[in-house]
Amino acid sequence: MHRRAYTLLELMIVLVLLGFAAAVVVPSLRGAEPIRVQTAVRSLASDIMFAQSDALAYQQRRAVVLDPAANEYWIAEVTTDTVDFDADAMYKVDGPQQRFLVSLDEISGGAAQLIEADFDGLEMIVFDELGGPVADLTSDTPASGGSLVIGGDDGARVRLRVEPYTGRVT
Repeated sequence: MHRRAYTLLELMIVLVLLGFAAAVVVPSLRGAEPIRVQTAVRSLASDIMFAQSDALAYQQRRAVVLDPAANEYWIAEVTTDTVDFDADAMYKVDGPQQRFLVSLDEISGGAAQLIEADFDGLEMIVFDELGGPVADLTSDTPASGGSLVIGGDDGARVRLRVEPYTGRVT
């Protein structure tokens, strides 16, 4: 009676190959954090430009409300002198409760942190009906621009700037 089994040599070859594969893959996983931070930066820049375009397209004010403490941001339709998430958050089909709320923890796997945001002393960017950044929710005064900083666990920092008058994101 013959029993089919692996020999010790075959098992050793498989273990050596698995060890080699792990030695190649593990260092490349460590290099993924900067890519995750860049993903968060690009997502936020894209959403800022979306809010600006939406304000221009619908001729209504929009605000990108940044919350560094919660590591998230949301986009609001500005209709009064205040914004409230429950009443003013824009619709997004795949967002939580179908609202335009974005968690940097979710899109970066926890690698990116919204460290600071300053737009004329506010943690929000407001675009007027022409897509230009303004000083606050009800003001017609052009904003002086502003910036936000996103960082990673490795100490790297990326600053996103929103230019005055044009709202260009760099």
